[in-house]
Amino acid sequence: MPQYDLVVIGSGPAGQRAAIQGAKTGKRVALVERRQVVGGASINTGTIPSKTMREAVLHLSGYNYQNIYGVSYRVKDKITMGDLAFRVQHVIKTEIDVTQAQLSRNGIEVMTGIASFKDPHTLLVTNSHGAQEVTGEIVVIGTGTKPATSPKVAINARTIINSDQILEMPEIPKTLLVVGGGVIGVEYTSMFATLGVRVTLIEKRPRLLEFADSEIVEALSYHLRDHRVTMRLNEEVESVAETPDGGVVANLESKKKVMGDALLYAVGRQGNVDDLNLPAAGLEADNRGRIAVDADYRTAQPNIFAVGDVIGFPSLASVSMEQGRIAVARAFDKPAKSQPAHYPFGIYTIPEISFIGKTEEQLTDEDVPYEVGVAYYREMARGQIRGDTTGRLKLIFHRETHDLLGVHIIGEGASELLHIGQAVLILGGKLDYFVNTVFNYPTLAECYKAAAFNGINKLTRFQ
Repeated sequence: MPQYDLVVIGSGPAGQRAAIQGAKTGKRVALVERRQVVGGASINTGTIPSKTMREAVLHLSGYNYQNIYGVSYRVKDKITMGDLAFRVQHVIKTEIDVTQAQLSRNGIEVMTGIASFKDPHTLLVTNSHGAQEVTGEIVVIGTGTKPATSPKVAINARTIINSDQILEMPEIPKTLLVVGGGVIGVEYTSMFATLGVRVTLIEKRPRLLEFADSEIVEALSYHLRDHRVTMRLNEEVESVAETPDGGVVANLESKKKVMGDALLYAVGRQGNVDDLNLPAAGLEADNRGRIAVDADYRTAQPNIFAVGDVIGFPSLASVSMEQGRIAVARAFDKPAKSQPAHYPFGIYTIPEISFIGKTEEQLTDEDVPYEVGVAYYREMARGQIRGDTTGRLKLIFHRETHDLLGVHIIGEGASELLHIGQAVLILGGKLDYFVNTVFNYPTLAECYKAAAFNGINKLTRFQ
């Protein structure tokens, strides 16, 4: 029976980084992956495909240049699913190769098969060739998630699909129903709307993306409506059925009927734990397949850790990577620091959203005296050059100390631009840093200085 210092289940962002961290500390590491290729859902069906598809949509639709050349400007008139899939498959293949090379040069043994526990240290790995047992001093669960299902929505992989099946659609629909106003649902809503698809977004909550700043979400909602997206908020789907003409009808609990050529069901994701036989390891998952962990990502079983989407929020690839690294470092008593309170968020809608720190709502609930400074892309030379007139950058800071408390951005390049504010916030910087710093001209980074002056000017009115 092969014996390892570390056995990692799943080769997504969390599992990959966990395995590499173990190898870097000189441990013998095995990584078990059920797919024939590495990368997990992130590379094969989730993060990488959706973000690559977004780039293809932006390019082929001419979206970034329509404010300059007119709304009728397009790089290609008749965009097909094949056009989008071509770019996606190219990137997926490259990312798989890169991940495989990283695992190989770090001496990690990759095993293909489905892993299930026999006891806290022993796993049975089953594939088409048979089964074998492996043991690990430490076991890390990084199995990720799969699209959640509902008895109300029967997925047929043609006209009624989940987010893993987007690229399997035979053609781009003229009208699309999206059920779910979370990150995945809103990202795909914005992509298809940019392609000219008439999208109806159905969400049971009163607003989209409840964890994000309300002003930023309001700006996104306005932009979506401007692209002819119909939002059905505070509405829940009662049933879904195919129509005789090959379309889809969603029957809402409010007795409304919403019609479309296709329907994307994007209401959450479920942890991939069904095959793990968790009871044999003395573990259990909740009704959404999430495994409970402590601050070190250790489960109820001292030698078993869980990381990534399988432990729940925030379910970001970037955070999953960090969780994998930290968990293995802590498992083998190696020094590792991280700041979960300061993890950045990137939501790849069109336009994209990125933020770090507190929202106005949180600070209001905490009775923190704060002020806000805002800068608009349209007032920056770079914004005009790029043709982005929808973007804005918002700084939230303490009224008395000027400590930076939050950075919230909507607009193209938001997820890159955020990292300037992230560095200042984590290092304990104040609003004054942006006032006294010179940024290259013309750049979107100048938004930081403009927003800082906007915030400072608000304070001087009351002095």
